[in-house]
Amino acid sequence: MQNQSQNQPQSNMPHSENVSQPLNHGGHEMFDVQEVLSTSIGVLDQYTMYRQHAKDQSLVDIIDRQHAFIQEEYNVTLEVFRTGAKPSKSIVTYDMNMEKGNDTVFGLTQTPPKKPIQSVNEINDQSVSGYMLGLIKSGASLKAMTALEMTNPVLRRVVADSVPNWIEMAYEIFLYQNKRHYYQVPQLSQGDMQQILSSFAPAPGQAGTNGNMMQ
Repeated sequence: MQNQSQNQPQSNMPHSENVSQPLNHGGHEMFDVQEVLSTSIGVLDQYTMYRQHAKDQSLVDIIDRQHAFIQEEYNVTLEVFRTGAKPSKSIVTYDMNMEKGNDTVFGLTQTPPKKPIQSVNEINDQSVSGYMLGLIKSGASLKAMTALEMTNPVLRRVVADSVPNWIEMAYEIFLYQNKRHYYQVPQLSQGDMQQILSSFAPAPGQAGTNGNMMQ
């Protein structure tokens, strides 16, 4: 009499508990992380190119600090992607340079109209910081979307934890631009702002631990 297991079809798909840690990734996740790592490489490459065009030492310092941080973060993410396990080194929190504080300059100042450059010689600090801000904002959005679809818990945490750091880097670049009138922030009139501020009211009651409303 044949063994019953011999009559049952054998599946070529491995069970989840038998999948080794390095392969503990879903298919969609593989493509997402590939895009995240490629984006980090692109940012690092472009920061290297931008540095030679930056004239303001404050901007050069931002480029150097952010480049070093992104490179370290890239290495940690790559390690986790390959091993599926806790990295040998944790990603630290990015600390931006609080140049002249973090107060936003509001209002519009007359500046020359913008237009596409015709030569690389026209690239200046405003151009470089604008390119950087676009890269970091796009990277932050990509990381946030990617973290929502991770299957490996360690990799998900690493990518999710990197999002606030990229937000912080974008904010640092914004403040640099804003204080030099490269990124100007108009405001509504006081009456319009007050009307919008008063257009919402608190929700009634207080939510309990079980999700029910407590009167």
